[in-house]
Amino acid sequence: MAPTLEVTLRPTQRSGPVLACVSVCTALVVGFVAAINLAVPQLAASSLRPTSSNLLWIVDAYVVIFACLVIPAGAAGDKLGRKGVLMAGLGIFAFGAVVSAVAPNVAIMLVGRAVTGLGAACVLPNCVGILLYATAPERRPHALAVWAAATGIGGVVGNVGGGAVLSTGSWRALFVAVALIAACCLAWAARSAPRGVRLDRTLDLPGTLLSVAAVVALLIAIIEGPEQGWGSTVVLTAFACSVLLSLWWVRVELRASHPMLDPRLFRDPALSSACLGMTITFFGNFGLFYVNASLLQYGRGFSVLQAGLGIIPLTVPLLLGTRYVPGLIHRIGIPATLSAAFALTGSGLLGLSYASTMAYPVYAAGLFVIGLGIMLAAPCLTAQIASALPVERAGVAGGLQSATRELGSALGVAVVGTILTAGFTRHLPADLSRHTPLPRTVREALTLAPADHGAVTEAFIHGANTALRAAALVVLLTGALVVAGSRRTQRTGVPAPR
Repeated sequence: MAPTLEVTLRPTQRSGPVLACVSVCTALVVGFVAAINLAVPQLAASSLRPTSSNLLWIVDAYVVIFACLVIPAGAAGDKLGRKGVLMAGLGIFAFGAVVSAVAPNVAIMLVGRAVTGLGAACVLPNCVGILLYATAPERRPHALAVWAAATGIGGVVGNVGGGAVLSTGSWRALFVAVALIAACCLAWAARSAPRGVRLDRTLDLPGTLLSVAAVVALLIAIIEGPEQGWGSTVVLTAFACSVLLSLWWVRVELRASHPMLDPRLFRDPALSSACLGMTITFFGNFGLFYVNASLLQYGRGFSVLQAGLGIIPLTVPLLLGTRYVPGLIHRIGIPATLSAAFALTGSGLLGLSYASTMAYPVYAAGLFVIGLGIMLAAPCLTAQIASALPVERAGVAGGLQSATRELGSALGVAVVGTILTAGFTRHLPADLSRHTPLPRTVREALTLAPADHGAVTEAFIHGANTALRAAALVVLLTGALVVAGSRRTQRTGVPAPR
């Protein structure tokens, strides 16, 4: 059915202020994923008394809801109006942050994190939809490149800003600060974001619930594996439920008249390859953020602010080089660009695993290399996904690329965090490794054996290095699949996004 126009707006009008607004909103919701990683040592020592799996869920509860609801929220923006859904999302985001700030226990903290994830899901895809609507077609590749840079820089902003707040206050102050920033963004969006079109669409509740359940079951299996045992009933049941729920989701979506996400879209090799590429790019990125924050604090003795500032080398390529990426793609093509992107990201992660105890400039060089990889990958993959769907489906296109990114972030935190915990416990001193229950965090180990500080720290570094090498291997192998898919697409004559 033809869309109903809310307000007529020439695409070239107000595109600059709109780009600035949606970029800041994007950096906020993406940066919050990174900021919470800096607070992990404080949370581990807090009155909440979280276990190692609790800590992973505190980080991932936000990202899971974010990833699973971002496509339905994009569809809701298409139907109800993207500006209205964006503003509602910012309000929900602020409320969830307040709930987390006052949480007396882990359960309430997780509720607040999930609510904040719901708000973030409403924000991110509708930022893309509003930006595409407000930008002239010939300027969209560059606008998308800037917006994609905001997603990468958001992680660094979260590290630096989170470190500044945490160095002067508790983890609760971090959530209060985030709530205040979200309120300011709400006022800004109300003033600058245009109202676009509304599409007569139904919202797919069954598909949404099944997708959430499938991803949560997968993460339960990954996160609980080290503690429950990989062959335990809980873990095997969770893996099985994830597979069955995913198959059920495909069946429901294929039969739905208005599916949340039509699985047939992934018959397009360019789209499916780009989605996998986005997932694996942010798998490596946010897996790094989870390890890096604690590695710098525990391994190098950095303060929380120093740890936040320590990630800055990664942002230099994003700040200085992103605007040149569309031209580079045009000159050398998507496969060559992605080959370089994944090679740089994977080699950077591998290099960090050997530089964790070297002088910081060596470690910073590894971060810079990873930044180069993200700089190349994010704009290229964003443009591929956006070009695969028509502009009137911009909300769903934004939701799809956001969902793959946040799913990658959630998996990165879960997988890297799980490998880190397994490596840490395996390298604990003999007296601690015999303790029941086995300590699974640095804080738990030091509480039991404060005199073994050096050995406990060494065990953590071993675990972190193993996790970084595993992440590098995943990025390199999966990146090779993405590049192969891009080459096949190029041979079939599908035009590259420009």
